[in-house]
Amino acid sequence: MTTTRPNGSLYTSIQNNIATIEFGHPASNSFPSELLDRLTKALYQLSEDASTRVVVLKSEGKKAFCAGASFDELMTITTLEEGQQFFSGFANVINAMRTCKKPIIGRIQGKAVGGGVGIASACDYCMATEAASIKLSELSIGIGPFVIEPAVSRKIGLAAFEALAWEASQWQNAYWAKDKGLYTRVFETIAELDKEVQVFAEKLSSYHPAALQKMKAITWRETDHWDQLLIERATISGELVLSEFTKEALQKNKK
Repeated sequence: MTTTRPNGSLYTSIQNNIATIEFGHPASNSFPSELLDRLTKALYQLSEDASTRVVVLKSEGKKAFCAGASFDELMTITTLEEGQQFFSGFANVINAMRTCKKPIIGRIQGKAVGGGVGIASACDYCMATEAASIKLSELSIGIGPFVIEPAVSRKIGLAAFEALAWEASQWQNAYWAKDKGLYTRVFETIAELDKEVQVFAEKLSSYHPAALQKMKAITWRETDHWDQLLIERATISGELVLSEFTKEALQKNKK
C-alpha cells in the first residue's frame, strides 16, 4: 500500500535493535522539503537511540525506490533563498546519514533517480533488486547533481559518477551499479531482497555496538567538511533552478 498524502509519509519502527525507516510519496517516492526534513530528524533521533544498533532505510511500494526531488515543489521556487533551502534538504539528509552513529542498510527495490541515487550512496551497505536501475537526470533539466556528488563519487568513484552525470538521459542497470560498488548484492525478487536484508540486519545488530560505531566513523573519515560543502552545492542548484530553461524542462518532464 502506498501513501496518497501530498507531502509524503515517513514511518519508523524499532524491533530487536533494528530500526526501519520507510518513506513514501505518491510521485514515485520523490522528496518534497517536508519529507526531507522528517527523514533528517528521524536519522538524528535514531543516531542517539540506545535501543537501535542498525538502521534499514526503505521506501514504499514495489516500483521506484526514489525519484529524487519533487518536481511539483521545484516548479514553485521563485527566489535563490527558496532554491537553496530546498536543495539544502538533500544536503541535510546526506549529512545526517553520514554522521549517524548506526550503520545504515539501504533496501533498494526499484529505480533510483537523482537524489535517490545520492541517498542510496550515503547508505553504508546497499542491497537491491534487478529492477533497481539508476540515473542522474539533473543536467537534462538544467541543473546538476551537485549536492549528491560527494556521496556518489565517494561510493562509486569519480569516473563512474561522471558517466552517470554526463549521460543524463541514460539508465544504468542494477548490475552496473553493483559492479561500481553502489550495491553489494542484487536479487531477482523483492521477497529475496527483504529476506536477505533482514538476515544481514540481524547479523549486524548482534555485533558490539561500539565496534559498529567505530567502523562507521572510519569509513566516513575526511568528510567533516561536507557540512559546509553540501550547503555550498545547494546554492549552485538553487540558482540554476530559477532559469527559464529549467522551468520549461520541469514542465515537460513533470512526474
